[in-house]
Amino acid sequence: MSAFVPGTAAQPTSEVEVTISCRSLKGKDLLSKSDPMCVAFIQPFGQKRWVEIFRSEVISNNHDPDFTKKIQLPYRFEEQQNLKFDIYDVDSNSSDLRDHDFLGAASCSLGQIISNGKVKLPLVESSTSGDKGFIILTAEELAALKDEVIIQFSGHKLDKKDFFGKSDPFLVIAKSQESGDYSVVHKTEVIKCTLNPKWNRFTIPVRTLCNGDYDRNLKISCFDWNASGNHSYIGEFYVTLKELSQPGVANSFPCINEDKKKRKGDAYTHSGTIKVDFFEIRKINSFMDYIKGGVQLHCSIAIDFTGSNGDPSLPESLHFVSNIPNSYELAIRAVGQIIQDYDSDKQFPVLGFGARLPPDGRVSHEFFVNMQPDNPYCFGIDGVLAAYHSCIRQVQLYGPTNFAPVINHVAKFASVYKDGSNYFILLILTDGVITDMPQTVQAIVSASFLPMSIIIVGIGNADFAAMETLDADTVALQSGKQRAARDIVQFVPFNKFTTSGDPQTARLRLAREVLAEIPTQFIGFMKSHNINPHPPSNRAEVLLPPDPEALVL
Repeated sequence: MSAFVPGTAAQPTSEVEVTISCRSLKGKDLLSKSDPMCVAFIQPFGQKRWVEIFRSEVISNNHDPDFTKKIQLPYRFEEQQNLKFDIYDVDSNSSDLRDHDFLGAASCSLGQIISNGKVKLPLVESSTSGDKGFIILTAEELAALKDEVIIQFSGHKLDKKDFFGKSDPFLVIAKSQESGDYSVVHKTEVIKCTLNPKWNRFTIPVRTLCNGDYDRNLKISCFDWNASGNHSYIGEFYVTLKELSQPGVANSFPCINEDKKKRKGDAYTHSGTIKVDFFEIRKINSFMDYIKGGVQLHCSIAIDFTGSNGDPSLPESLHFVSNIPNSYELAIRAVGQIIQDYDSDKQFPVLGFGARLPPDGRVSHEFFVNMQPDNPYCFGIDGVLAAYHSCIRQVQLYGPTNFAPVINHVAKFASVYKDGSNYFILLILTDGVITDMPQTVQAIVSASFLPMSIIIVGIGNADFAAMETLDADTVALQSGKQRAARDIVQFVPFNKFTTSGDPQTARLRLAREVLAEIPTQFIGFMKSHNINPHPPSNRAEVLLPPDPEALVL
C-alpha cells in the first residue's frame, strides 16, 4: 500500500500474486535435466522497454517445475500490464543472465491471466522454432488485503477531566510502523458530557488498520475533547487485531495513563476501561472476484459521424483515414485492447450516429457501422477498425449530435441482465457539443440503475463543457424528480493526451484515464443490488498464442 501523502493523489489498486509453473521444458544439458529459473519482466506504463521485476528460485533437475516464489504486483484494470517470462537453465552462481542457457520466453497481459483464471503459454525462442515446453500462470488477489473490520467501542468509568463537567471522550487508533513510530488510522466521533461513552460502529479496511498483519501492534488512545484543540489525555492501551477479535472477557481493556500511574504508584489501577461491543471481519468483494466468478464484460462502441468532423476526404478532417491513425482510431484501439482481454468472444457491437445512410440518404442516430442490418458485431479491434474504414466511404457525415439513441440501445441489453452475470460498457467517441441534452440526461439516469457504464471520449477541440455535467463526479444527475442511482459516466477529452506527440503513449494514457472508474462503477452496481460474486469456476487452462511483437520488444 502506498504511503499517505497529503496534497498528492494515489490510485487504489488490488495486490495480486502470480504463481508460475512450467511443463515439458527442453533441456540443454546432455547428462542431466535443466535447473530452471523464471525471470519476469513488465513494461512500464507508456514505455516499450522491459524491466525485470522478479526472479524465482532455482529448481534443480526438473523439466516440470512448480516455483514456490511468487510475483506480487498491483493490478490496474485501466492499464494493459504486459508481462514477459523468460526461463533459464542456471549453470552457475552468476547473476548475469548471459551466463545461463536461455530455454524460452512467453508473454501476456495480467488482465488475460485474471480473466481466464489460468493460462498456458507456449515457450518460444526468437531465433528458433519448435516445441520448447509451456509456462502455466495463475493470479490470485492477496486475501489479507480484501478484508474490512466493523468494530464498535464503549468506555466505562473514564477519568473526569473537566472541572465543571464530565469529559467529552473520543478514541484515536494508530498502527505501529517498522520504524517504531505510530501512525493514526482512525478517530472516533466525540461523545459529549459522559464518562461512559458508546461510540458509533465504524468500518476500516484491514490493510489500512494493520497492513494485513493481524499481529501488528495497535495503540488506542482516549482523549477528552477541548474546543481549543489541546485535548486532555485520559489513557491508552495496546492491542492487536487478533486480540480484538477474541470474544468474552478478553475484549475489555484497561486504559492506562503512565504519568498518572507513576505519580500514584500502587494506588493507581487504570483510568477507565474500553470495551469492544461489536466486532466483525467481513470480506470485501472486489472487481477481480466478480470477473473470476464468471461475470462477462461487453463493450459497445458508438462513433460520431456528424458533419462537424469535417469532410473525411480532406486531411484536416477528424475522420481522415491514412497511414497515420486518426484520433478515432487511436481511441478505439486504446480502450478496446484492454476490454477485449475480458470479453470471451471478442465480438464488439459498433454503432454510428449522425450520418445519412445509403441508399436514400436518410438520417440515422442509431445504425450498425458494419452496414449489416441485423448484426452489429465486429470481431476484435481490427474488425472494428475495418468496419469503421468501410463505413466512412459509404455514409455522408451529417448531424445533429444525439447521444440518447445509442445509450438507450445498450441499456435495452443491460436491462435483461440485472442479475449481475453481465456488465455493459458503452464507449462514445464524439467531436461535438451534444444537441439532445435533456434526452441524454434522462437516458443516463435510467441507465444508472442497470449494470452499465458509459465512457465518452471527446475528439477534437470543441467546447466539451456540457460533457463535464454528464460526468457528474460532484453533483448527481437528475431528470425530472428522478436522481441517478450512481455515477456511470466518465468523460475525457482526447487532446489532453496528444501533447507528447507519440501516438503509442497517447493511446496508453487515454486507456488508463477512461477506464479508471470502471471497477468502482461496477462494484457500485453489485453492492447496491446485493449481488455477491460466484466462486471461481474450475475452468480449464486456456492456451494462448505467443505474442511475437511483445517478445521482440
